[in-house]
Amino acid sequence: MTAAALVVLVAPLAAIAAAGPAPSHLRRLTHSQYNNTVRDLLGDQSRPATQFPPENFLNGFKNQSRAQEISPLLAEAYDAAAEKLARNAFPGGEDPGGLLPCRPKSADDPVCAARFVRSFGAKAFRRPLTEPEVARYAGLVTKAGARSGAFLRGAQAAVEAMLQSPKFLFRLETGAYKAAADMAYFLWDTMPDEALFRAAAAGELDTEEGRRKHARRMLSDPKAREALDEFTAQWLRFDQVLNTVKDRNLYPQFNLSLAASMTEETRRMVADLVWNDRNFMDLFRADYAFVSSDLAALYGLPAPAAEFDRVKFPPDSERAGILGQAAFLAMTSKPGETSPTTRGVFVRDQFLCHPVPEPPPGVNSTLPPVTVEKPQTNRQRLQEHLVNKTCAGCHLLMDPIGFGFEKFDAIGQYQEKQIVMVPPPDRKLRPTKLALDIDTSAKIAGMPNSDFSSPRQLGRILAASRECQECMVKQLFRYAYGRHETSEDSEAIARAYEIFRSSGFRWKELMVHFAATLPAEPPGKPKQSKEASRP
Repeated sequence: MTAAALVVLVAPLAAIAAAGPAPSHLRRLTHSQYNNTVRDLLGDQSRPATQFPPENFLNGFKNQSRAQEISPLLAEAYDAAAEKLARNAFPGGEDPGGLLPCRPKSADDPVCAARFVRSFGAKAFRRPLTEPEVARYAGLVTKAGARSGAFLRGAQAAVEAMLQSPKFLFRLETGAYKAAADMAYFLWDTMPDEALFRAAAAGELDTEEGRRKHARRMLSDPKAREALDEFTAQWLRFDQVLNTVKDRNLYPQFNLSLAASMTEETRRMVADLVWNDRNFMDLFRADYAFVSSDLAALYGLPAPAAEFDRVKFPPDSERAGILGQAAFLAMTSKPGETSPTTRGVFVRDQFLCHPVPEPPPGVNSTLPPVTVEKPQTNRQRLQEHLVNKTCAGCHLLMDPIGFGFEKFDAIGQYQEKQIVMVPPPDRKLRPTKLALDIDTSAKIAGMPNSDFSSPRQLGRILAASRECQECMVKQLFRYAYGRHETSEDSEAIARAYEIFRSSGFRWKELMVHFAATLPAEPPGKPKQSKEASRP
């Protein structure tokens, strides 16, 4: 491809990168969606987006439109990926993926060039191309083909240019094709398939009932399971579990393999609840887990017959659901001790949708050190938060929830007493090991009848709580729409909640509902910019 041709075709991408943050409802493909899309579009399994700059979380997810700006570094990554993907699509001057719908009669065959551009472009841009677009990209094919003497080199140049276009990288579809793309990226985390494209062309997605019908078909596809796994990994922050660091002197058994087992346990529970049409609120009160041999040892359970078999907890166990899982307990702890504050924040944010304000700048959050003369549990040390007027307002919302988890240590093991290592006055001496009694009495501030003392008790409270049930709806809304709900969404949230509740809290019904209603334009949607309307 000539430098001039490349500038003409991808200048809009450079402009978006230079402009900074994306408009509030302009949605870009996430890295996961990019990988899946080039897999389905080109048959490429290389997952190039794993080498892209890390994505930002906003509202608990990576797909929120307000956090999807294209930085100069990401623009460079898109450029490099497009070049490699296009080259790999036509290795050695061949077309192993069958991307060409015709046999070119010459290196610059204009008829075949136009047919190829219409065929490939409709998939890459997820809607039929306009005549000016066909002319522009077909011209690139014929010019590059004539210059190189090979039609496939021209096709490669067009593929490279399309993969760098905002029409590929952003969700700019309209009408029925917007419905198809919205449904596909929500339910499959990838582009529409041929059946969905045909449905859009035939007008089958013009009604909510038509979209609902296709959503149910889509949920039977294996891609829906992969998409649910992606939602679960983002919502429950598997990245934090896999990147958590623990004191090896205190927790020698903790390693990346154990952390991966923790996330797999959680993934399997969510998948079991969804695909077996169970009550999704059992996520909080399930009296069983899917454990590997290393997790069974951590939990004090018999080794499973097979890895990640479903194992029931003993009747007197204080574990239940996700709140008793090591993934949650380890992620919300420090390297060498638990963190009631962090655990309380996670429950508030993820399960009640009660965001806790950031601490004021300059606030000293250092807790008093533990000494032999004054041995204190985490709870006793955190009392400083509750008496300090600067801290109390927020910490009253967090710490009293986290206290209920204190019988589970920093990697999720059960502990009757809190083990505290007191640093010696002389470095030559060994730390003093203390075993302190634990008080797990806890409550959710602002919620009546919410006293609890274990994850199992809290799980029952949350499962029966309308606030938690509505929060589940809001979390899926945020993920589906790529934005936080507003006051204008209250009726939509209420309708979705009633569908969720009346179905017996079946998650699939909520997925179908949002897939069927996604094509509605969000409140205050800005008009498409002229820049976005270019190739």
